[in-house]
Amino acid sequence: MSGERVDVLRLGYRRGRDPRITTHLALVGRAFGADRFLLAGDEDQDMFDNLKSVEERFGKGLECEYIKSPMGWLRKFVEEDAGDGLPGVAVHLTMYGEPFREAIPKIRRDRPLVVIVGGAKVPPDVFKLSQYNVAVGNQPHSEVAALGLFLDSWHGGNTLDRKFEDARLIIEPSAKGKKVIDLDR
Repeated sequence: MSGERVDVLRLGYRRGRDPRITTHLALVGRAFGADRFLLAGDEDQDMFDNLKSVEERFGKGLECEYIKSPMGWLRKFVEEDAGDGLPGVAVHLTMYGEPFREAIPKIRRDRPLVVIVGGAKVPPDVFKLSQYNVAVGNQPHSEVAALGLFLDSWHGGNTLDRKFEDARLIIEPSAKGKKVIDLDR
């Protein structure tokens, strides 16, 4: 996996309409190597509580944070300070972008990365502020699938081997049936 921090920024979240898809974005981010999930739009403590319960059972691996002013946060991230005093790199997942397999080798790996996943309407400034507008296919598709494919490729295809700190439940692969190890038993 890449040594630098990887954030996922979900833009335009609508509490009554988007909780399932946004929860799936956070879970895919967690499973595929993101370090932080940043939620912009409606604030939703219930979603963060749900994600925390996953971490209590399956292990720590994803910080969650609400971003009140996402465009200001993004501007600061790419122009000034991504948290370490240096600007970060922004990748916007959009079906209008450059093919992700062509873009990934060009993206710097020595700075924190934010992967931006839009909601209903993406502000035009997101396209301008992002150093990379990247497509995982140029047809309508799920942003959850796009995030998973991008992160897996970013991390060299080995994200599914990731270990999670303080896991209570561990699922063992099995061709038939369910094998769950409960470390509390």
